[in-house]
Amino acid sequence: MVSLQTPVCEFGKPAVDFALPGVDGRIWTLDDCKGEKGTLVMFICNHCPYVKAIRDRLVRDTRELLDYGIKSVAIMSNDPSLYEEDSFENMKKVAEEYDFPFPYLFDETQEVAKAYGAVCTPDFFGYNADLELQYRGRLDASRKEAAPPDARRDLFEAMKQVAETGRGPEEQIPSMGCSIKWREAV
Repeated sequence: MVSLQTPVCEFGKPAVDFALPGVDGRIWTLDDCKGEKGTLVMFICNHCPYVKAIRDRLVRDTRELLDYGIKSVAIMSNDPSLYEEDSFENMKKVAEEYDFPFPYLFDETQEVAKAYGAVCTPDFFGYNADLELQYRGRLDASRKEAAPPDARRDLFEAMKQVAETGRGPEEQIPSMGCSIKWREAV
């Protein structure tokens, strides 16, 4: 398992459209996932200890962000042949178990992850109402273990600011996680 950090936020970079299958049986596009005040595109998976450490907080924060007009979408881009836990069937189970308040999509070709420049799980891309990138940081101080309950909610506070002002914070702490499990080149 390789741990990576996300690059610095490229403020203003436009979100990339997609059409991906969700665990709910429908095809989702960026427009379907867009919030009135902003959109959070998250690259996660099921097996990664960094993602497992934050799942409860991720659900809490994305649910609360709905009150600010921010909608979220999670995309799983790992090659599930490398980790059975990341299979589409297991994606359905995890989404149901945690009652995800966002669509959970499968990027089988990995083209969406590449288009976004995603490098790890979790990797967060926070956009304003015009789908311009404003946040590329961490959820909070959690690593492979959850941060203390009173930890600063970096992603939540940043996306709330985006909802209120259209701009993300200038200072952002990179997210850290497991590398995306890329398919072997054929």
